[in-house]
Amino acid sequence: MAYTPQSSTASKPKSKLFLIGMPLLIIIAGILGFSSLSGMAKKPEKKPVVNKAPIVDVITVAQRDVTFNIASQGTVVARTETLLISEVSGQITFVSEKFLVGGYFARGEVLLEIDPITYQVAVLEAESRLGAMQASLIEEQARTEQAKEEWLLTGKTVEQAPVLALRLPQYQKAQAELKAAEADLQQANIKLSRTKIIAPYDALLNEKHVDIGQYVSTGSQLAKTIAIDFAEVRLPIKQQDIGFIHLPKINQHNYQPTPVQISSMQGSELLSWNSSIHRYEGVVDQQSRVHFIVAQVADPYNLKDVNTSDAELRVGTFVNASIVGKTETNLYTVPRTALHGLNQLHLIDNANKLHIITVKVIRSEKDRVYLAADIASDMRVVTTKLATPVKGMVLRVNGELVEQTNEAESLTPEKVEG
Repeated sequence: MAYTPQSSTASKPKSKLFLIGMPLLIIIAGILGFSSLSGMAKKPEKKPVVNKAPIVDVITVAQRDVTFNIASQGTVVARTETLLISEVSGQITFVSEKFLVGGYFARGEVLLEIDPITYQVAVLEAESRLGAMQASLIEEQARTEQAKEEWLLTGKTVEQAPVLALRLPQYQKAQAELKAAEADLQQANIKLSRTKIIAPYDALLNEKHVDIGQYVSTGSQLAKTIAIDFAEVRLPIKQQDIGFIHLPKINQHNYQPTPVQISSMQGSELLSWNSSIHRYEGVVDQQSRVHFIVAQVADPYNLKDVNTSDAELRVGTFVNASIVGKTETNLYTVPRTALHGLNQLHLIDNANKLHIITVKVIRSEKDRVYLAADIASDMRVVTTKLATPVKGMVLRVNGELVEQTNEAESLTPEKVEG
């Protein structure tokens, strides 16, 4: 079969048309597909605007009058402690059945007795000498009167008589010997009375050094007693606290006692006793730099029922003390964490804006501060520490409802639709 060149020539125009039309079809299809996808795309969601203002805790404060209580600690000691020493020698012939450590003796009660025989004999001898001296004085007085009468018989006055003629030296000697005899008797009676060792006050026997049958000499230690009408507690007061306590002057006697509450744990029970400041020692300890006041407790062993507690406040007990101090007016009380820098306080107003003020600290305690300041009634105290506090900055209060705005509402319509 013969080949004809006409068919090859006729197909060339068709190939050119295909090459030109195919790209156009692809472009048109792409435009239509993009338009279709754009119509199917979802509108952007409205996102809430995040409020990045710091969240803080706040408290409401009000002015009030504050009576400060100053805390201290100390050990109960006896107001009076006496070491009983023998003033005579001899054997102990009697001791009280209460002559034991912890024994109670009323004032004037006999604790023990030293053999009095020797001293009773001494009293008798002194009484005998006194009687003799009294008789001697009477005799010498009679002789003096007789000498005066004899002198007057000479026709001269008594003033002209020599002292020897009137026996005046002998009379004066008899008077002196009588006084000496009286003194000897008094001394003998004193020594006899000292054979009985008596309680000098209402006392508790704290130490016992002798017992019955023992020989003691002058100066021997017999026992130690403590007074139980009052007990004392020496309380250290810090320098920053001393100004808040009403203290008596060293020469002040009509001082109104400052109340002090004494407390101590006994077993599982907290017991308390009323007391008051008895004196201020008036010096500062050079090592600890503290002041000392002394509180006094009446009837610590509850013998007279003058204290509020039925329990005994025993000597040697370690106690806590709360001293009623001075009253300051119109103070604010805030947590220590609310105070910043150089006595600065952060406040927040009704518009949640920060205010920074400087305050005067009256007293600082472990977890709170008492201060004087000018705080408006609509202000609250910020207790949260701010990293970089700036006056006027906006804050958010923890727990309060915060309105949120949408991102879409914060943009223009053109940009939203874009």
